Amino acid sequence: METRPPIAYALDFKSLDEARASALRVAPAIGMIKVGLELFVHEGPKVVALGREVGLPVFLDLKLHDIPETVERAVAQASGLGARLVTVHASGGRTMLKRAVARAASEGGDLAICAVTVLTSLDDGDLRDIGMAGPANDAAVRLARMAFDEGVRWFVCSPAEVASLRSALGKDAVLVTPGVRPANAALGDQKRVATPEQAVADGASWVVVGRPIRDAEDPLAAARAIGEKIMVGRA
Repeated sequence: METRPPIAYALDFKSLDEARASALRVAPAIGMIKVGLELFVHEGPKVVALGREVGLPVFLDLKLHDIPETVERAVAQASGLGARLVTVHASGGRTMLKRAVARAASEGGDLAICAVTVLTSLDDGDLRDIGMAGPANDAAVRLARMAFDEGVRWFVCSPAEVASLRSALGKDAVLVTPGVRPANAALGDQKRVATPEQAVADGASWVVVGRPIRDAEDPLAAARAIGEKIMVGRA
């Protein structure tokens, strides 16, 4: 994974055929494929096998949030499917996080638990509405520290919080940032966003990109352009 561009391409498609065609097209310019809820619910566990077809690890973005026993069993299933990452909500609590990490390790595969801090679609007002102490930056750091204490080393956070999480967690944390958009790209439903180069300069390890690649006239060229921007951020 370290030798490829740190771009997780979000396969936001309705069908496996569409996802496969797009993943194969942009595979030379990305480092992971991200399978989210829409595709997983439509196609089922078989979609994880797409990783083997395109020669890339699979980021299984299911955002698990349930009682510890249920999440632990789901983690075991994700490991058996061959996923490289599976997301859980850090807000599920210490016991859920600890058991998820332990189960992933006991399965003996390569699966890592990736804790989602605060969704990029939420702002401070949204956090107040759901009763979570904000602002978003403080909430993300608080949740990430808790998850780190329980053994989590991969985290999802918006570009707005990535510098704070890097400072709080140090170099051992792997920070994955959705809400990444090239300059002048549409924001969609994201509220806390940044350009790829800014996200990486602030401490992101990986960037998640979907629509700016998927909807481009030339998706491979778009992915390569984002990779070039990432190199600017690393400089």
